[in-house]
Amino acid sequence: MSGLFGVISQKPCATDLFYGTDYHSHLGTRRAGLSTIDNGKMHLNIHNIENTQFKTKFTYDINEMLGDHGIGVISDSDAQPIVCNSHLGRFAVCTVSKINNIDELEKMCLEKNQQFTELSMGSTNPTELVALLITQGKTFADGIENVYRHVRGSVSFLILTNDGIIACRDRYGRTPLAIARRDNDYAVASETHSYVNLGYQTEYFVKAGEAVYITHEGFKTIVQPNEKMQICSFLWIYYGYPCVEYENINAEEVRFALGEAMGKADDVEADYVSGIPDSGVGMALGYAAGAGIPYKRGILKYTPTWARSFMPVNQEARNLVAKMKLIPSRKVLEGKDVVFCDDSIVRGTQLRDQVKMLYANGVKHIHVRISCPPLVHGCQYLNFSASKTDKELITRRVIEELEGGQIRNLEAYQDETTKEYARMVETIRKTVGVDTLKFNSLGTLCDAIGLPKCKVCTHCFDCSSFGE
Repeated sequence: MSGLFGVISQKPCATDLFYGTDYHSHLGTRRAGLSTIDNGKMHLNIHNIENTQFKTKFTYDINEMLGDHGIGVISDSDAQPIVCNSHLGRFAVCTVSKINNIDELEKMCLEKNQQFTELSMGSTNPTELVALLITQGKTFADGIENVYRHVRGSVSFLILTNDGIIACRDRYGRTPLAIARRDNDYAVASETHSYVNLGYQTEYFVKAGEAVYITHEGFKTIVQPNEKMQICSFLWIYYGYPCVEYENINAEEVRFALGEAMGKADDVEADYVSGIPDSGVGMALGYAAGAGIPYKRGILKYTPTWARSFMPVNQEARNLVAKMKLIPSRKVLEGKDVVFCDDSIVRGTQLRDQVKMLYANGVKHIHVRISCPPLVHGCQYLNFSASKTDKELITRRVIEELEGGQIRNLEAYQDETTKEYARMVETIRKTVGVDTLKFNSLGTLCDAIGLPKCKVCTHCFDCSSFGE
C-alpha cells in the first residue's frame, strides 16, 4: 500500500506538505518523496525510510521545497514522485498502484520509442510507467484516460503541474482520494485525518475513475467518474487510521460495528475482551459492548519504535517485529478466559506466536474473534498485505490439506453455512492453537461498512470483483 498527499496554498506549502505526508506513514515504510514547484522549477526529494521515520529523513529537506503547491507520497514499493518533461509541460506524479500487466505495458511503451530510466530497483518503476502512459495523451485528461484504459489492477495518482494538482482516483475507486479546504487553500489526500490538524475540512470525495484539477481558484472535474465503484473493504478492516473516513464512513465506527455484531451473536463465556493492537482494538470495544463483557488491555503495543509488522520485506524480520512490538500484561492475563479480537488472519504465523506468548503468561483460555471473513484469495489490486500470492494464505494451506493435496471446492470453503467452511475454521483453530475461533460473515462486513456489496471490493474473501 502507499499514501498520497498534496497541497495548494496561498503561502509556501512545505510545512503543510511535510506534516500531511507524514500522516500517511502507517501505509508504508520503504520509500517517501516530496515534490514542489516554484516558478516552473521542480524541487524533488526522495528517501529510503526502511530504517527510520519519515520526519527524520525530511526535516531538513523542507527548507529546499520552495513553492506554494506540491505533492508527497509514502510508498511501500517504488521510489517516487517521478518528474517528467514532455509535450504536456513539466510535471511530477506519484501513485498508489498495483499494475498486474506491467510487462505488457512496458513493451508497449518501448515500441512507441519511449524509454525507462528509473531502474534502480532492478525492474520497471510503476510510477514512471504511469508517467509515460500520461504523456501518450494529447492533454492531461487524455493521458489520464489512457492510464485507466490500459492498467490492469489499480492505480490512483496525483499529478503536480505549474498551475495545480490533478487528483486521479482508480478506475473502480479501489483506493480513495479526498479533497479538503482551508479558506482559500486546498489539500488532497488518501487519508482524511492527514489534514485535520492543519485546519482543513473535507470538501469532496473524488469518485471512482474521476480526475479533478485543483488550483488556487478551486477544483473541477476533467475526467468524468465511472458509474461503477468497488472500494477496498480492507481499508476499513485494517489499513485506515482509526479516525479516517472513506466515502464519508468512519473506520473506527465500522470496526466497532463489526465487533458489536459478533459480540451480540456470540455465546462464549469470558472474563474480558482484549484487542490485539492496533486494528483489533476498535473491534474489541464493539465486541465488549455487544456481548456485555468488560474490555481490558491484556496486550499492549510498544509504539515509540516498532512499525506495523507486515511492513518489513523479509518474513523473518516481520515475525520479529510482530513479537517485539506487543507486550503482554501478565497480571491482567493470568488465570483468565479472554476473547482476543483481531482484524484478520493472513499466514497464521504471527497469531500462533502470539498465542504461545499468551499461554506463557498464564492465560487460561483463548477465544479469537476476527473482524472479517477468512482470506481465501490473494489481493489482485492493492498489495494489501505481505501475502501477494494465494499459496501464502493459511486458508489455502488448510484447504489443500483437507482436499488431499489439491485446491478445489473454493466456493464451499467461502460459504460460512457449509461443512467445508466449518472444517476449515476448525483446522485453522487447531493450527494456531486457540480454544475457539470465529470469523465475521461477508454480510456482516458489508452491513458494518454501510455500502451495497456491489460497491465494495471483496475479492480476497469470495473472488468477487469486476474489472481487471
